[in-house]
Parts: sequence; structure tokens; C-alpha cells
Amino acid sequence: MEVILLERVEKLGQMGDVVKVKPGYARNFLLPQRKAMRATAENLQVFESRRTQLEADNLIRREEAEAVAGKLGGLSVVLIRQAGETGQLYGSVSARDLTDALAEAGATVDRNQVQLEKAIKVLGLHPVRIRLHPEVVVTVSANVARSEEEARTQASEGHVVSAEDQREAEEAAVEAVIAEVEEAEEAEAAAEEEQEKATEAAEPEEQPEEAAAEPEEQQPEEAGAEDEPEEPETAKKS
Repeated sequence: MEVILLERVEKLGQMGDVVKVKPGYARNFLLPQRKAMRATAENLQVFESRRTQLEADNLIRREEAEAVAGKLGGLSVVLIRQAGETGQLYGSVSARDLTDALAEAGATVDRNQVQLEKAIKVLGLHPVRIRLHPEVVVTVSANVARSEEEARTQASEGHVVSAEDQREAEEAAVEAVIAEVEEAEEAEAAAEEEQEKATEAAEPEEQPEEAAAEPEEQQPEEAGAEDEPEEPETAKKS
């Protein structure tokens, strides 16, 4: 079945192209979404008469989409879900869920603009394409986690956080706290030691006791007459 494209369709063609598609694809998607019209002689004439207006309208919509894309670029939304230790969700994340999360983040998009081939069923960071216009597509990140803390860890690590990763992170956090406490205690002990040294330096030094006076040296007395040696008895008899 041949149709005339009224806008750009990915992997199919640009506005005004006449392309051949499967009848089911045309009836179920292209024609109901007004992305194309049957390629009849009459419709070709209608399209050519409206081409200028169609192109002008398309330009306006594209500019609006590009403005929105500038706000969405690099955006990450967090979706909290319950999951098992293997990371399998107890449920799933759908296009509607992503639309609601984007709305909470301040970005209004239509559910049909969320290009999600299948529902998200595992934890992790999932790139999701948002088609704002046939010619404008932006990618956002869906951060699916079991808690806000896990979502922050996934965002910093860049991958899903397993149960083992979670335990290691918790142990590292405990060790960090212990290290901080020990460092604080060491700093306090060092401060106390410095205070003691400062206190000792400020106290006056004790003066040593004066040495006891040394005894005066006794001068030998000059020998007097009394000290003269006695004459020997032999000399007295003579």
C-alpha cells in the first residue's frame, strides 16, 4: 500500500515522500495518527496545495520541540520500586510511569512520545528516548532503584547496585565513621598535650637553695715561746 507522508517518519521517509508500507501498518498507525494519507491522484493534488502550510506548521512545532529538548537533555528521573536481591522488579515501569515521573520533574510530555519498546523490569539506569517531534528526539535516564539512597549510589557509580555492592557500601560507611572518630580523638589528645606543655612553660622555675657556707680555713697559729722545745735534761745539769 502506498501513502504520502505528512511528516518525517523514522526509517520510512520525509514529509511529501510517497512510500510503500504494509496495509496493517498504514491502517493501524500512519493513517489514524495523521502521519500519512493514501497516495491517490486526488490526495497528491491536495498535498501539493497544502505543502507550504504543512512545512510552516512543521517548522513551528519543531522549534517548540527543540526548546523542550534543551530542558530535557541529560535529565534523570528516579523511580522507586520493590525488587528482589537479583534486581528483578516486583512489577514493572511503564511509559505512563515515566510520563508521570517527568511531569514531577517539571517536563510535560505525552505518553505516546515516550519511546519504550518494552516495560522496564529490572533495577538500574535505563536510557529512554523521548520523541518530541518527528525530527527532535532526546534521551533521558530512568533511575530505577529500591530507595533514594540506592538511586544516588547508582547515579554516582553508573550501574545497578547489587546486594553485595550495598553491603560493601555500608561497611565502607561504618569504617569511615570509625576513622573520623579516631581522628577526632587523636586531635583532642594532641591538643591536651600541647595545653599541658604550655601550662608547664608558663609556671616560674624554682630557685635552687643557696649553698651552705663553707667553713673558714683555720690559719695555723704562730709558734710562741710556750711552744719552744724543752731543753734536754743533760743541758740543765751542766
